[in-house]
Amino acid sequence: MDGPGRTLARTAGGLALAGAGALAYASLVEVRWYTLREVTVPVLPAGQDPLRILHLSDLHLTPGQRRKIDWVRDLASLDPHLVIDTGDNWAHLDAMPSLLEALEPHLAVPGAFVLGSNDYVAPMPKNPARYLLPDARFKKPMRPAELPWRELTARFRSAGWIDLTNRRDVLKVDGRVLSLVGTDDAHLDRDAFPAARGDDDARTGSTPVDLHLGVTHAPYRRVLDQMHADDVDLTIAGHTHGGQLALPFWGALVTNCDLDTRRAKGLHGWPGPRPDQPGGAGSTWMHVSAGLGTSPYAPVRFACRPEATLLTLVAA
Repeated sequence: MDGPGRTLARTAGGLALAGAGALAYASLVEVRWYTLREVTVPVLPAGQDPLRILHLSDLHLTPGQRRKIDWVRDLASLDPHLVIDTGDNWAHLDAMPSLLEALEPHLAVPGAFVLGSNDYVAPMPKNPARYLLPDARFKKPMRPAELPWRELTARFRSAGWIDLTNRRDVLKVDGRVLSLVGTDDAHLDRDAFPAARGDDDARTGSTPVDLHLGVTHAPYRRVLDQMHADDVDLTIAGHTHGGQLALPFWGALVTNCDLDTRRAKGLHGWPGPRPDQPGGAGSTWMHVSAGLGTSPYAPVRFACRPEATLLTLVAA
């Protein structure tokens, strides 16, 4: 073979090798290359000291993930004032001991949580390419195995973490009064934004609050709109995996919800730009975590490292 045919064969061979190399990197290296993001949010009232929030999301933990367990435990050295867990903690029927070991030092810190779809049911085998669809949910009814989520929430609550599943609460942290509002997983259509009443209303309750936080797993637009209308200071979410498969210099291809890919991870504003950017007046701060794990049936990440985030809230 010579001429154009040889050139085409070499090109095809080169592309195949590049594809194989990218897949090996995504499945063997980046998916385990955990990183800590440190983000500053100017949202506190004037004169207040910084407040540190550790945001954990989408661990998708399975038994035997020793490196992930140890890495999550080591985050306790950050000495956060508050831990926010936005769900999808596990991905296996037998993952409870591993998860509790990973979170054990964090359960001693004030915290709040919501659940995601993979806290309720175990993941099912599926084509990893489904993650590239605008909505990766199955259209036909499926019967996945139920996970022991009631025991999980009981363990979290017994440790003192606040359950924000379609509810509100008030928490005192580092001498500050925080009001919190949360929803169940919008990806499963379990969300029901809780009405404000009495002292759990951040704006009309008798106890003045220093900060009003919104917590949800999947950042669907309807939930973000409700958080914005509730006048939260900062909405905290997960679910997107940051797109999981991203293009260098471009970013996420999907979010697995109706959020735009521009906001697939990181600190943003809603519904407009960030409040500290032109045109952002009236927007709500929002942080979306790319999370620490993946479904065991799609164990790849590319240009989107698994992460936890230390949010340092400072005076605006």
